[in-house]
Amino acid sequence: MTPRELIGVAEVPGGPPLRLFRRGDDFMIVLDRNELMSTRMHGSEVALGTMACDRLAGRAAPHVLIGGYGMGFTLRAVLGQLGADAAVTVVELVPGIILWARGPMAAVTDKCLDDPRVTLTMGDVAATIGQAAAVYDAILLDVDNGPDGLTRPANEGIYSPKGLADARRALRGGGVLAVWSAGPDTAFGRRLEHAGFAVETVRVRARESGKGAAHVIWFAVKR
Repeated sequence: MTPRELIGVAEVPGGPPLRLFRRGDDFMIVLDRNELMSTRMHGSEVALGTMACDRLAGRAAPHVLIGGYGMGFTLRAVLGQLGADAAVTVVELVPGIILWARGPMAAVTDKCLDDPRVTLTMGDVAATIGQAAAVYDAILLDVDNGPDGLTRPANEGIYSPKGLADARRALRGGGVLAVWSAGPDTAFGRRLEHAGFAVETVRVRARESGKGAAHVIWFAVKR
């Protein structure tokens, strides 16, 4: 087996560092011993983007907020679905993630950050959401491993009742909050409903081929 090669280390504000590995043509972002994401298994990240955009059909000039750039698969999926009149804001907390996107992973990202529809903001997406009122047609969150705050405990705040109330206020009428998770969380689904959303829970395989682990995406429509 081809050994993994350590490409870089990225500091996470308030959390342990992330490491980027390469094995052949594949890249992996790892926290301690946990592989958070890889170029081999990105089907659910793509689904987060495409399925959220499906729920925006018919909206003129939609504005989409993506929390967490990751490896860019969700952003590329959104750009592939939306027209030239769309606006996409990407908020990323970790500067190293963007350096990797523009450096060793440039071929993977395919210049998606340079698309004229995209605005990149460095910082905590919770702060961006908290400052907005009826701005976004969709908010897509792939922050941490889901609502459990694996990478940094502070991330759990965005999935708290206050965080969900902020997200609801930031959405336009009928807007969609889409949340990715590595696994199911019944309590979080109920929390979304209590926050004033109509909730659909979708299980999606990690690989675009339909194989791999089953991840979960909640699509919550503002009531």
